Amino acid sequence: MEVFNVRRFILASVLTAVAAFAFVAVDARPAAAQAATCESECGEPTPSPSPTYSPTPTYSPSPSPSPYPSSSPSPYPSSSPSPTPTGADSSGSSIGGLANQRFNQMITNRVLGTVLLGVNEQVNCSDCISAFGSAGSFSAGIHGRKELTNNLSLLAGIAYTQYSEGGYNITSAPIGAFALRYDFTDWGSSRPFFDVGTILTPWEKARYTRSYNTSLGPVSVTSSTNASNYAVYGRAGWMSRVSPRDEVAASIEVWQLWQRVSGYADSAVAFNPFDASIATGTDRTSLVKIGGQWTHLFGSNIETNINGGWVQSFAGHSGIVATVTGDGVVVPTMGNQGWFEYGGRLGFRVQKGWIVDLFANGTLGPQPVGNTIHGGVGLRINY
Repeated sequence: MEVFNVRRFILASVLTAVAAFAFVAVDARPAAAQAATCESECGEPTPSPSPTYSPTPTYSPSPSPSPYPSSSPSPYPSSSPSPTPTGADSSGSSIGGLANQRFNQMITNRVLGTVLLGVNEQVNCSDCISAFGSAGSFSAGIHGRKELTNNLSLLAGIAYTQYSEGGYNITSAPIGAFALRYDFTDWGSSRPFFDVGTILTPWEKARYTRSYNTSLGPVSVTSSTNASNYAVYGRAGWMSRVSPRDEVAASIEVWQLWQRVSGYADSAVAFNPFDASIATGTDRTSLVKIGGQWTHLFGSNIETNINGGWVQSFAGHSGIVATVTGDGVVVPTMGNQGWFEYGGRLGFRVQKGWIVDLFANGTLGPQPVGNTIHGGVGLRINY
């Protein structure tokens, strides 16, 4: 009976709790719905104008300095544009220097060629042949003369030469020369004579150096090309055998020279802002020479010869037409030149018909011809 009462008590308590919970839930839902409806439909009234509130200042500590600067300098300097060099005028003027080099080349080639035509020998002598070598300008060759008739003789020779002067250098240059001499032997010991001849250098390797100044420093450019030289001449003179040991002669010569130089451009160098290209061209000049010579025999074994004369050029023309960066087309002019040419020989008769010769030839004068000397030794055989 007590057990039944306890069960009834517990059941009543559970029912009472469930009923209370349901009542609370039913009462809370209308309130929540009412709050949501009011919030979505009514809203709160916005005062007009709305008051502005300043935010409450807050303390911000000063930033701690960074151990590294915000903008660190680059370890490499910024690249700034290089300064533009000046010097186009100097580069253009250097073309005149090339013209002077080429004029000197024509004259030197001619001086070396006259050795093959017996410039250091007497006008009239027996048939001979001579092998020689020279320094100052290297030259090695052979030349001689042959009597064709009592009045007419052939003079000829060939040599291999190398020479340089004033900025240019000539290598691998074969020179050939020949001439005919008509000597009026039937006139007696004092008589006229005439020569006509030519000097030919059909091929030579040439190097020319062009130098000029710029605001960033000097420039020197050496370029290679090929060249050739040709000359023709006529000579009229008077010779006299004043004694069995002495012969003197005076003469006048007229020459025409041509020089052909192949075109080229400046060779590559580290710094050459005003480079140049040279077109193929022909230099030329005419010459007149007035000179004389004296040949003397000392005793029976020593021969001497001295010769010289004044040379004047005219109608000169430079074949250079250069295109220079910053300067356009440059055509140099070639003025008339005057200079003195000299030569001499000392011969030792080592035995009959065999003679060892020491000789020298050169020029004296202002540039572009300048002062030059070419000396050598030869072995001459008379027959």
